[in-house]
Amino acid sequence: MSGASGGAGPGTVRRRRHTLYFLEWAAGQRPVHLDTDIDMTRIQEHRAAARERGARYSVVSYLLHTAGRVLAQHPEANAVMAPGWPGILRRPRLMRFGTVTGKLALDRPVDGERSVLSALVPGLEKASLAEIQERVERYRGEEAADLPEFKGVRMLSRIPAPLGRLAFAAALRDPAKRPGILGTVSVSSLGHRTVDGFHSAGGTAVTLCAGRIVERAVVRDGEIVPAPMMRLGLTFDHRVIDGATAADVLSALHQTMEDFDDGSREAAPEPDVR
Repeated sequence: MSGASGGAGPGTVRRRRHTLYFLEWAAGQRPVHLDTDIDMTRIQEHRAAARERGARYSVVSYLLHTAGRVLAQHPEANAVMAPGWPGILRRPRLMRFGTVTGKLALDRPVDGERSVLSALVPGLEKASLAEIQERVERYRGEEAADLPEFKGVRMLSRIPAPLGRLAFAAALRDPAKRPGILGTVSVSSLGHRTVDGFHSAGGTAVTLCAGRIVERAVVRDGEIVPAPMMRLGLTFDHRVIDGATAADVLSALHQTMEDFDDGSREAAPEPDVR
């Protein structure tokens, strides 16, 4: 019997090896999922005002900006489970980080095939919205996979799978190096499609997942009015934080985005990515 016609070939699997190695490694997480609906009125007004000045901001930039401020206020969620001795001798150990690095999941072509790339945006606790947008924009182009930041991804797609697994595991063995590889908070968005909400586990203590912005009916001062609403999912690693802390983080994200304030710093014009 001949092989199945169509579909993906071995090359596609090679280009996704970095994702497969990550999923194998991340299987040790204990994900729990929360979500909330955010009124994006203030953010949409800010985006509209910025467009009038010639500046464009993506929704993920606002989310990264907010995540940096919130996790700086909740350092227990800006942490990672560090490996210890194997088996019953394992002593649970957490490592907290003094800076917030976002890991932004991007759908980008790699050798002509769609693939997921993880772009790092460091210093979120202090970065301005314009600085974040500039960094996001760097990863927007069709040739993003050729950037120096993704040299490791290209290498993992070329070496034999056993060596790739060993290399991936070795890179993550030292928890102090995790921010430079996986970031300290993961952010993903499917809002450019008809996706209201979703959840994923990005290998960090907290993963944020943004759906689309849709006009929905809400109650304000006893009146039913339309408002631009966005579903925000939060997945947390229960090994690192508990549900109460995760709920505090999600509540702070919710409030900060609904009351968005960029510190009145003006933005330079940047193309929109969503």
